Amino acid sequence: MPISKKPFPLLKASAIESMKELRRAHRLNPRAIRSGKSLGDAVGMKDMGIHLVRISPGDQTTEYHTHYFEEEFLYILSGRGIAEIGKRKVTVGPGDFMGFVTESLPHTMSNPYKEDLVYLMSGTRKPFDVSEYPRAKIRSFRFAGRRNGVKFKDIKEG
Repeated sequence: MPISKKPFPLLKASAIESMKELRRAHRLNPRAIRSGKSLGDAVGMKDMGIHLVRISPGDQTTEYHTHYFEEEFLYILSGRGIAEIGKRKVTVGPGDFMGFVTESLPHTMSNPYKEDLVYLMSGTRKPFDVSEYPRAKIRSFRFAGRRNGVKFKDIKEG
């Protein structure tokens, strides 16, 4: 059996520090701007995405959403944020953990404070997913590497 060339499974802190941080705005929320480093990709992980994320003061993490097939978690490393989970808004800080199972309460997070909010985020990477964005009134489908959104009013049930 041939041995495939895979990345070394250890990222030392110095290597993480030197990684380029990618900045991305959410397609449905221009105020949701994340800067991050994909730790899982750097070691060749395929089934889980693992990211070190930084949210600048005044920014949000994502559009308020839930997933139907994927799970995700966030572990706060530094800074503070306001997590909005369902109808509740909760202040979160270092050491706090949020775990979202499939069909969880919709959620998002914002950083209204003066220091960066930094967290570790991970989620499963299924070949497909369905996400709902209740405020944007959009259901998003990801399949075969492509994402398509449908407005709630255009969804045909049955």
